[in-house]
Amino acid sequence: MRVIQVIGSTGGGGAEAFFVRLSNALHEAGENLVAVSQPCSQVAGELLPGLPQQHVRMRGVWDLWARWCLKRIIGQVQPAIVQTWMGRATRLVSLPRGRRPIHLARLGGYYNLRGYRHAHAWVGNTAGVCDYLVRNGFPAGRVHHVGNFVDLAQDVDPLRRLDLRQQYGVPEEAMLIVSAGRLHPIKGFSDLLGAFSVLPPSVGERPVWLLIAGAGEMAFALRDQAGHLGIGQRLCWAGWQRDIGQVLDIADIVVCPSRQETLGNVILEAWAHGKPVVSTATQGALEIVIDEHNGLIVPCARPDDLASALRELLTADERTRSSLGEAGRSTVRLHHGRQAVVDQYRALYRQLAGSAADA
Repeated sequence: MRVIQVIGSTGGGGAEAFFVRLSNALHEAGENLVAVSQPCSQVAGELLPGLPQQHVRMRGVWDLWARWCLKRIIGQVQPAIVQTWMGRATRLVSLPRGRRPIHLARLGGYYNLRGYRHAHAWVGNTAGVCDYLVRNGFPAGRVHHVGNFVDLAQDVDPLRRLDLRQQYGVPEEAMLIVSAGRLHPIKGFSDLLGAFSVLPPSVGERPVWLLIAGAGEMAFALRDQAGHLGIGQRLCWAGWQRDIGQVLDIADIVVCPSRQETLGNVILEAWAHGKPVVSTATQGALEIVIDEHNGLIVPCARPDDLASALRELLTADERTRSSLGEAGRSTVRLHHGRQAVVDQYRALYRQLAGSAADA
């Protein structure tokens, strides 16, 4: 069965990363897949060499030339399923109902739904997204929930860990808190800086450091805030990371301070590396984190509460931190593993293709 995956963005956010991860995994599982993306986009360079690709410049949701190019590709490939990612690609694909190909729109957030209603079926990466669709009038029988997956990381070699810490300017002996994401107000990095500023500068003889990986509109404001708080000497701004794994490899604790988060891919990535997680109580985090079992949950936008949870882990023994991280790793293995999610997507494609054949 042929499947086309279409994404219209050029950047490297969470949706793009999972587009690459899922497309590569489906290809490796034997799915007859064609990936369509923007020329010179980041995803185009990260797809496996043997995975068929086509490129269309998609300048916006009203780009008639892009719409025609996508229609031509679909006509040539003759897929059973066309899965679109995010608003631009979804708006540019318009297919007749009642026959193949089925247009499956994938949502990873609480988007404006005006540009999604014309699809034939929808898949959300959290139960919350699926509920949001149904509450807004989408037929429940055509709304499907399939989560994201991450691959379990290998244990990092101690010499590699030391080398990475040196690259980022983090002392070998430091207790390192790591956070990652777009530097945007909803990600809560301002709250994290406030929380970090009231933590002790050291625990035992180990200095306490913070590393933030990401880029975005708040970069300068956050640096100014850190300067005013007097924490700049123990803070590493790592910038945008193509491979978030290497900063997670050197973390002792990972924190997700978001004020709003649909899922929380950073949490899954941290668990895949066996790291203990502190997260705010966003809707996405509450779907996957069990407080004091596989992570610690604190209220959103409450720096003092965030600081208390971080202090609890910083002063805990290594066994406690390790136990929390291993519980998270087990959560990934059981519920967010590659094989389980790939199997769910393949089953969904066949279900949708079969319903079109019966129509």
